[in-house]
Amino acid sequence: MTIMVVDDEEDVESLFKQKFRKEIKQGKINFHFALSAEAALQFLQNHEASVVLILSDINMPGMNGLELLKIIKERFSHLKVFMITAYGDEQNYKIAMAYKADDYITKPVNFEILKEKILNLT
Repeated sequence: MTIMVVDDEEDVESLFKQKFRKEIKQGKINFHFALSAEAALQFLQNHEASVVLILSDINMPGMNGLELLKIIKERFSHLKVFMITAYGDEQNYKIAMAYKADDYITKPVNFEILKEKILNLT
């Protein structure tokens, strides 16, 4: 299962690889990391069939995660999208739900709960 993580912070990649080390080693999960919403959309153009889930930050320069969510649900409606944010504000939550986010997770991420949600997708 390929999961795309979209976050403008580069250290997110090492964090996810550390937290999912066992699942990666067992071949259960493969990650692709995109540093922007634009890069994520470009990747999906050619690799849509391999991606099962997108984990996207909301606050990013350029196109934000909510705009990305809206486009993904319009173009790739079968994909699951979990929004991740450091700000648990009601407005972003309402927009994410209106754009059909499959989950809304606030930072700091509880990786045990996230892992459970991901493994239940298969």
